[in-house]
Amino acid sequence: MNCPNCGAETHAGQKFCLDCGTPLAEVCPNCGQPVQAGARFCGECGTALHPSANGPAVATLEAALPAQSAARPSAAATAERRLVSVLFADLVGFTTLAEGRDAEAVRE
Repeated sequence: MNCPNCGAETHAGQKFCLDCGTPLAEVCPNCGQPVQAGARFCGECGTALHPSANGPAVATLEAALPAQSAARPSAAATAERRLVSVLFADLVGFTTLAEGRDAEAVRE
């Protein structure tokens, strides 16, 4: 294998080029795990690795190092998108009305 930047010969298992320092290993942009050459999806998290309109989705090892040191969320942590409606109302005189009454009476 040759370095994609300078063309120097590299050995199997190297992560960086010995001549120019270019990262040789590709990693998942989502979880930072090493990606097998030619893979379409990450074997760790399942993220698609194919090129998009904005360029390749596979990151270099150098760019993913900070992501590897960050704590990974637990498998139980999930996100859910919900549509909600929120109503804010300003009632004139409500504070003075509620001050002299019991909480249950104000609620009713």
